[in-house]
This record gives sequence, C-alpha cells and structure tokens, in this order.
Amino acid sequence: MSLNVFLSHPWFQTCLAALVAVLVATMIHRSFQAVLMRTMRSSPVVHAVLQAVRSPAGFALPLIGLQAVWQAAPDNLRYIGNIRHLNGLLLIAAVTWMLVRVLQGFATGLVASHPVDVEDNVNARRILTQTRVISRSAMAVVIVIGAAMMLMTFPGARQLGASLLASAGLIGIVGGLAAKPVFSNFIAGLQIAMAQPIRIDDVLIVEGEWGRVEEITGSYVVLHIWDDRRLIIPLQYFIEKPFQNWTRSSAQLLGSVFFYVDFGMPIAPLRAEVERIVRSAPQWDQRFFNLQVTDATERTMQLRVLCTSASSGLSFDLRCLLREELIAFMQREYPQYLPLHRVYMEEHSGRVDESERDAAIVRERAIAAGSSPSA
Repeated sequence: MSLNVFLSHPWFQTCLAALVAVLVATMIHRSFQAVLMRTMRSSPVVHAVLQAVRSPAGFALPLIGLQAVWQAAPDNLRYIGNIRHLNGLLLIAAVTWMLVRVLQGFATGLVASHPVDVEDNVNARRILTQTRVISRSAMAVVIVIGAAMMLMTFPGARQLGASLLASAGLIGIVGGLAAKPVFSNFIAGLQIAMAQPIRIDDVLIVEGEWGRVEEITGSYVVLHIWDDRRLIIPLQYFIEKPFQNWTRSSAQLLGSVFFYVDFGMPIAPLRAEVERIVRSAPQWDQRFFNLQVTDATERTMQLRVLCTSASSGLSFDLRCLLREELIAFMQREYPQYLPLHRVYMEEHSGRVDESERDAAIVRERAIAAGSSPSA
C-alpha cells in the first residue's frame, strides 16, 4: 500500500518525467551534434561554432526539458515555485553561455578561414581586427543582457530598478561622468572595427615608438615595440590623435637610405653598385630602386637610395644592407672621396699658394686611401 502511495505521489511522477526529459534531451544533443559535426566539416565557420557550443548546449537542452516538466507540474507541489525559479536562472545562464560561445566559435572559424601567415595579408588582418573587436563587444552585450534578465526574475530587483529609475537624475549624471571613458572606448572600438584605421599586425609609429599591433581589446591596444617592450594605448587615442600606419593599404614599403660623399666622387660607379646590391638582395621585391643626388652642402653631396620591399621588416634589413655595402665599396674603391674636413692655413699676407693647396688636397686624400703621398 505504501508503495502504491509512493508511486502515485505527484513528486514521484514529476521527478520521473524530469529524468526522462533529461535523458531524451541528452540523446537529442549527442545525436544532432554528431550528425552536424560530420555534415558541416567542410564549412570551417559552422564547424567552429558547433565545436564551441558543444558544452553549453549539453547543459541548455536538459534545462529546457526540465523547465517544461516543472511548468507542467501541479502548482500545489511543495517548493515547485522555487525549483521553477532556480531552473529558470540556470537556463538563462546556460543560454547566455551558449550565445557567448557561438560568437567565439564564429570569430574563430572566420579567422581560421582567412590566415594571416601569408605574404599579402592585408585583407586577412582587416577581417581579424573586425572579428575580434565586434565579437568581444557583442559578447559583453550578451553577458550584460543575461545578467539583467537573471536579476529581473527577482521581484525585489524589479522594485529596486524602478526606484533607481525614479531617482536617476543626479545618479545618472554622476554615473555618466564616471563611465565616460568606458563608453568612449567602447564606441571607439566599434569605430576602429568599422573604419579600420588600425588592424592586427599593422606597423605603427605612435608617440615616437615603432611597433606592431599585437592585440586590440575592448578598451586598449597593445603595441609590440621593436625591442620587445609593450606600449598600452587607449582606443580613444586612435580616434582623436594622429599616428603613422605603415601598412594601412599594403604591407609594401618604399625605403630610403641617405649618405654623404665628397664632390669628386663619380656617381656612375655608385649607381652600378647599388643596382648590384639591390638585385642580389632577397629583401628586395623587384618593384623599384634608384640613386639620386638630392642635396649639396658646402662640404659634401647628399645621395639618396630608394628601394622597395614587401614589408617593413624587410625594408629595414634592406636599408641596413645598402648602407653597409656602399660604405664598404667606397672604402675599398674610392676611399679618397669619403667625406673630408679640409683646413687650409693661410699666410700672413692673406693669400694661399695654389700649388700648396693642391698638394695639401693630394696628401689628405692619400692619407684617407691608406697610402703615403708621393714626393
């Protein structure tokens, strides 16, 4: 008799229905997950989303089944209201978690389908930057909405919210002033994601520092300086202040090398040597190079070599190579035309003998060449 009473008790029937609902939801989740993972393997974005939502979906589907059972249970069951409330809170948390993982999986799949480890990665870096910034902003919004929905399930929280809204004059002003940096950075992040003034792995000059964009968060940008320092810059900086972006439209750069020679240096051998160095350098992208006399001071000529490279790092290495090779070439072939500082001692009469001045120049160039002057 007692067994019949126990089996006919509403709580036993409700718990049995809850167990069946959990088992059915778990079987549906595993079956659909396996089928979708096999059929969507060719789509990296959908596959990444399914991979990301596997765990939260495993919690959300049973909670949905349980919520249906609790809602169908008699209202006069003891503690049924508390159980419904608790299950609702867990369901909201699970759905919020699942939406966050959907955004993460979508961002991961989209980035994976556009790799940045290629030679021309401007489009890939644009997609990477937009995906990261927008997905993180969307995840923050989803979490805030989920937390707000959980709070709104408490009657006391609804009353507190109404009272705060009724007296939100001064509090709103103070809160707005306090939250101004947060909202300004949030809006700046959306502007950066849409307008793309900077992207992940862009080469920037900010506050006199040269570096690459290593990370873009919801509030700041991490710039990896060339000597392994990190410069942390608020997002609002890139909206309000000017900066240099060396890879805005393309990673290719035109580099320049300046050096100075004596007026007696013939240009043709130098131009031929520049061509030899550039054509044999692996850093040159075979687009353009030249050598020109760009200035003449009272003592020297200024020469400028222009050369192109596929990236800023290759451009720096190519410019260093050109300096080293041209200096070595002049030391070896034309040491007498390296920049010289001439001093002429005048006689008391104020006149300088032309032959003595020419002899002094010959001696000076012979010393620079490393040989003794002829008598």
